Amino acid sequence: MTFNMRLGEVVPDVELNTTQGRFKLHEYIKGSDKYTVLFSHPADYTPVCTTELGKAHTIFQSLKTKGVRCIGLSCEGIDSHHGWIKDILSREGASGTDLAFPIIADEDRSIAVGFGMLDPDVKIDNVPVPARALMIFDKTCKLRLSILYPASCGRNFDELERVIDSLTLTDDHQCATPANWKKGEKVCVVPNVSTEDAKKMFNNLEAVSFPSGKDYLRMVDAPIK
Repeated sequence: MTFNMRLGEVVPDVELNTTQGRFKLHEYIKGSDKYTVLFSHPADYTPVCTTELGKAHTIFQSLKTKGVRCIGLSCEGIDSHHGWIKDILSREGASGTDLAFPIIADEDRSIAVGFGMLDPDVKIDNVPVPARALMIFDKTCKLRLSILYPASCGRNFDELERVIDSLTLTDDHQCATPANWKKGEKVCVVPNVSTEDAKKMFNNLEAVSFPSGKDYLRMVDAPIK
């Protein structure tokens, strides 16, 4: 079954077998303070995936302070995942025996297929492997962001932190982030907030002057640092 999720839709509550036990996806998502990141990988013991999991292990220890949870997915079994984790942690020079997040064992590829994660151009034993899908869900289990990379392209985890900050600015402060926005830079007031209300809500409101005379681009200092 293919779910064809769109932004704003609730993710199916699938049963998960992971390196940190069995549970339902909704249970895991609702256990976060804010967002949950689900990201898939083509296969265990592969080069790009190993660099990604190592980076994710490091970054998600800090993202926990922002109320963010993470869960990975690969189509091998639990034993394979645990063996691979030793390599990942070794490369990172990290202590302990487990990652900062669980990895789903999707051996029958039901989740990868259902969530539209497969990369048809990359195959192992003539079977398509998962692409590098990245999905962010809020506490209501709604899909808030989705990015799909080909299997050959490792993800930019700085961008992941950026979009989490952007979602937080919108959800908590009614701000949006402009093109190429970086943390600490000015943000936009969302369109459904009037300029009159924006002046009450924010300090240093700057409305950009356009030939149209419309004041739809209102810039303010970012409410979060």
